[in-house]
Amino acid sequence: MTGVWRVRQETRREIEGFLSIGPVQVAELDLDAEEAEGVAEAEGTEEAHRTEETHRAREAGDAQDAGGAEGAKGAELRPGPGSPPVTSGAVFVLVRRAGRPIGTVLGRVPEGADPTEVLAGLARKLPGGEQPEPLPRPPSASVVVATRERADQLARALDSLLAQDHPDFEIVVVDNAPVTGETRELVERKYGERVRYVCEPVPGLAIAHNRGLAAVRGEVIAFTDDDVVADPRWLTELTAPFATDPRLGCATGLILPARLRTPAQVLLESHGGFAKGFTPRTYDPTEPPADEPLFPFTAGRFGSGANMAFRTSALRAAGGFDPATGAGTPARGGDDLYGFVRVLAQGQRLRYTPHALVWHHHRETWRDLETQAYGYGAGLTAYLTAILVNRPALLPAFLVRLPGGLAHARGLTAVRATAVPATAGGGDGDGDGGDATDGTGPAMGVPGGHDSRTHPWPRRLSRLQRRGMLYGPVGYLRARRALRTVGLEVR
Repeated sequence: MTGVWRVRQETRREIEGFLSIGPVQVAELDLDAEEAEGVAEAEGTEEAHRTEETHRAREAGDAQDAGGAEGAKGAELRPGPGSPPVTSGAVFVLVRRAGRPIGTVLGRVPEGADPTEVLAGLARKLPGGEQPEPLPRPPSASVVVATRERADQLARALDSLLAQDHPDFEIVVVDNAPVTGETRELVERKYGERVRYVCEPVPGLAIAHNRGLAAVRGEVIAFTDDDVVADPRWLTELTAPFATDPRLGCATGLILPARLRTPAQVLLESHGGFAKGFTPRTYDPTEPPADEPLFPFTAGRFGSGANMAFRTSALRAAGGFDPATGAGTPARGGDDLYGFVRVLAQGQRLRYTPHALVWHHHRETWRDLETQAYGYGAGLTAYLTAILVNRPALLPAFLVRLPGGLAHARGLTAVRATAVPATAGGGDGDGDGGDATDGTGPAMGVPGGHDSRTHPWPRRLSRLQRRGMLYGPVGYLRARRALRTVGLEVR
């Protein structure tokens, strides 16, 4: 009983700390590429010296006086999707150069200061990166959105998808196990022939995605969720790589928070959220990455289901997603991870591109985080079970990696303390330190950055994730049994 009482007291303290987390504004800041190059070429000139003086003044906390209008030159600050204009306080900023994402910064705008000046000063410390090559014409694409009784959120997502600059695409909404006619009515009334409606009566995200896979006509099939806002160039950036790489079977993209208004949203994002950084990367099963000893079983590193695309023929050849995985089934999740590994197991490549951006509406409450932590743990081991059941030839490779996998699992579920404050960075948490209180520096690391933790991860959530991992194989087997009752078989 003493142990139970101690755990309850600890959880109570964690929830109190959780409730003290304040909101963070979300914004975008676009740095003009030509202006930035001009400053770089002026190294050694009087203008460059003045720029350096300005930066030093900002770092000393005197940005308001030192920057002036010059600090905001060539920079455009916009609120994030659905957010009000930026004011004083903490701000999470996606930094773009010539429209393309290059990193994130977390700054604090002092009362009365110009937000653009302050945040542009931080943004210019980000590495510029290489100039991207022009994109080829993307192949025809189909976007599948699975949804269930969330018509308001779906409308917001569809509006952003219809604004895509891709030259040839269709949108298919899969209404999963509906209990009302709201989704059908929304699609038919507001979107008419621009969006196709498909109903899937059997519950389960993977089942809904498979129904979409059967219905689409595009050369590439992209999947996203009903709680996202897609950047106008999302679909083009995500699908264009398929045009030049015949062995590319899958692509994933960048997911950033649409809002950081509640403690749950800030906590999740401060521990990485869904972001995978700002460095493009290609995973090739014929050349396993040296820094990924568990490849391909740590599929969560590749991306997430809210922002993924497959060559349609490759996904169909792999049998689609395992219907006994995913939200809405006893397995709780893992459908996207299963899809990644199945495509890689066929010898196809997977590419992560941070230029393909969607804004995700994170869950909002402590209870949501509890459900999410348990579901993530369950989905991880459920997908591994699915891989081994459906692809027994992978068992030897899995057993070789098992000791490292157990260590990785312990790391995933460890209690994560706050990290040393990091400076503005490219979302990778490798800053060199900074002052969170001077009004201009980044406030305790970058949400979405790897290992840039602004708040401790509660033990309660770690315990739930471990419990979920133990449950995952059981949940998967239960889901397979349930499928037989409705006449479905795992392929």
